[in-house]
Amino acid sequence: MYTFAKRAFDLVVASVLLIGLSPLMAAIALAVRLGSRGPAIFAQERAGQGGRPFTLYKFRTMRLNADPFGPSPRSGDDPRVTPFGRWLREHSLDELPQLLNIVKGDMSLVGPRPLYVSQIAEWNERQRKRLLVKPGLTGLAQVSGRGSLTREQKLERDVVYVERRRLRTDLWILVATVGQVMGGRGIYEARYSNAESVRGEGAAKQEEQRR
Repeated sequence: MYTFAKRAFDLVVASVLLIGLSPLMAAIALAVRLGSRGPAIFAQERAGQGGRPFTLYKFRTMRLNADPFGPSPRSGDDPRVTPFGRWLREHSLDELPQLLNIVKGDMSLVGPRPLYVSQIAEWNERQRKRLLVKPGLTGLAQVSGRGSLTREQKLERDVVYVERRRLRTDLWILVATVGQVMGGRGIYEARYSNAESVRGEGAAKQEEQRR
């Protein structure tokens, strides 16, 4: 029952938003094209439900020569990001084309964010439970700290969502996402992983010992 209701909700809401936001999306596409060389839409293969690959769509926010598999920007000063792309990212408008992914059935409004297929090999058995559901436009990790969370913390919250998912939870996440986007909080990653934090602490201690 939950799966059927969730799919019906996704299809109706995403279709309405696609139609209602089509003028805005057309304007954004034009601005992306005028702002820098390259296409307006960025398409990339990501892991869907069960690990099956699908093509994810976003408005392009980086320059044409940027590595599409490079690390996520840590700040708005990242030279790979275009000026207009920075604005899109900070208002989460670059994700709007994923409404089409939702209508197609590749994604859901709520679920773990779709990551690279190659990253699956890095996850343990518990972390792979995130693949039991469709990836989402937003998720528990995105309203629980977003960029302030490490990779491991995000994966754990994804699994917690999978274990406790229900329509009431989905609605709460959607409402919380609106508040997050309006506030523009947590866009950029503070640190990628727990290991990165440990390495940083180790370097700080070594520096302190040298003084």
